[in-house]
Amino acid sequence: MGSLGALSGCASAVDAPADRAAPGDIVLFQVTPLPSYRLIAADADNRQPVAGPLTVVPERADSKASNSSTRVATATWRQPGDALTLDWHSTRYAALKIAGGAPLDLRPYVQQGTVEFDLNVHQLAKGGINFRIGCGADCERKVPYLLPARAAAGKGWQHVALSMQCFAREGDDFSAITEPFALEGTVGGNVSIANIVIRRQGTPNADCPDYRTASVTPGMLNEASAIDWWLPRHEAKLDEVRALRASGTNPELVFVGDSITHFWERAGAKVWERNYARYHALNLGFGGDRTENILWRLQHGEVDDIAPKVAVVMMGTNNTGHRQEAPERTAAGIKRNLDELRRRLPRTKILLLAIFPRQATPDGFARRLNEQTNAIIANYADNEHVFFLNINQAFLQPDGTLSKEIMPDLLHPNGRGYELWAEAMRPELERLLK
Repeated sequence: MGSLGALSGCASAVDAPADRAAPGDIVLFQVTPLPSYRLIAADADNRQPVAGPLTVVPERADSKASNSSTRVATATWRQPGDALTLDWHSTRYAALKIAGGAPLDLRPYVQQGTVEFDLNVHQLAKGGINFRIGCGADCERKVPYLLPARAAAGKGWQHVALSMQCFAREGDDFSAITEPFALEGTVGGNVSIANIVIRRQGTPNADCPDYRTASVTPGMLNEASAIDWWLPRHEAKLDEVRALRASGTNPELVFVGDSITHFWERAGAKVWERNYARYHALNLGFGGDRTENILWRLQHGEVDDIAPKVAVVMMGTNNTGHRQEAPERTAAGIKRNLDELRRRLPRTKILLLAIFPRQATPDGFARRLNEQTNAIIANYADNEHVFFLNINQAFLQPDGTLSKEIMPDLLHPNGRGYELWAEAMRPELERLLK
């Protein structure tokens, strides 16, 4: 697939790609969308066809974010109306999509092609953006652009050219794509875009993460919803460990993971206090973390100079859910973290949990990715240092469905869910603690 580098923002202002569209290039939007396609404004709950100078996505009647808004307005690149502005506020998801037309065969564009557009970041102080291209049934690929977009804020129009390889992985089917492009935002921002073209041959001027190594390459979590608190939480955990050492207290139990572990401090706080406080347990769960983010934290001191009896480890659902990562790659990230823990905590027993179920039914795409990953990581147990435990049935109905009475968002346990977790894990955990 060629070489892919780390994410960086190196776009420079040049003429729009549509000005020099070559035969075979697909002009997705230049004043108007590609024939038979529509512009769609969307949030997490609703979609609205873009029409006229301003399109407002209606809020869901029971929306908890009463101040949220998502709007698309016509804007100016060179002349009024030749660009569009996505403006969003207090929402976890907003998008401007090109969708719904006759299926496009993008296979000839994957190897040497680029997706190019002009971008003007007006404001992105708290938000972030991604670019997304469909890649077949149950498949979408997105490129994160938070850091370069924030760096471009207030600097006017810039031309961005991303390699189509940024959006392609083994097995993807680009033969009949009906959603060939989306600009996605989170939290809040105001961004204009113009001249969206898929070129058959192009020269990228912006890098993207290498999906083949992302799960095992340590890095901080650069997500709009986390960037303000993630590093301070890491530093607070280092302080917590230092305070334990200074008091002569050694945590006998450590939990390592993502938001599901993090929220022992919220929905699971009472259950934690009853079950784990007596072990001086340390919670190293961070919301949003993927395997590479947990790896970064381990390499930057979170388990240094402690010697817990047991580390309870669960991670990977953000790899599968956030970027639809192949089970083999998520499993490789989990294995890399196990190796890091073994190196840093050589006397600690590791209780590796199967990734919890998500989505309502067993045929949910992310649920299936998690189960396929679990089948791989079960083999990492040597029953001497690493032990594998699958407690997923404790959360599921007999038909395999996941109830919102246990996980209200079909991902994170509520108080009852944490009770079930503690109950199901207790026999094995107590055995290892002894």
